[in-house]
Amino acid sequence: MSVYAAPVQDLIDELGKMPGIGPKSAQRIAFHLLKLPTPDAERLAKAITEAKSRVVFCLRCFNIAEGDTCGICADPRRDPTVLCVVEEAKDIVAVERTGEFRGLYHVLGGSISPIEGIGPDQLKVKELVARLEPEGVLEVILCTDPDIEGEATAMYLSRLLKPLGLKVTRIASGLPAGGELEYADELTLGRALEGRREVDGG
Repeated sequence: MSVYAAPVQDLIDELGKMPGIGPKSAQRIAFHLLKLPTPDAERLAKAITEAKSRVVFCLRCFNIAEGDTCGICADPRRDPTVLCVVEEAKDIVAVERTGEFRGLYHVLGGSISPIEGIGPDQLKVKELVARLEPEGVLEVILCTDPDIEGEATAMYLSRLLKPLGLKVTRIASGLPAGGELEYADELTLGRALEGRREVDGG
């Protein structure tokens, strides 16, 4: 039997369903919300409902959007010939923060994970392939996570796209700035070596 009143336990249970929030964090957040002044709590509830009712997925790239097309796809200054493939919409924010990429995106909606029963058919792979020719895409950058699932997804997409005559590249993932070589694991160091580039002589 729960030690909390039913509404409090319901709140803790719902918060606990969110990624990265365990039972203790859910409890802490629930009690923080209960301490909030009513107008603040109502503002938060309204923000959640508004986001759910107004935000949809871009019909072109599957990024989050307020209409049929997201702001990036609607921007005429972006280069439509280069497509950066990411797992989730939140990954776009990370790439955009670098200020290095001026092409368009494609959100897969996850990564290939046989353990979780997620194969290419559960992802936006067919939609990716369908965009390539009509949009005149010349290069696809595979920007999936550097974990087992992300690597498997990148490998699958590479094998699928290479025969289409496209330039298919994978982001180099290596040593963090300020990191020390002796503390790097083999996978990270190996990737840093693979992603090496020529140093200017000047």
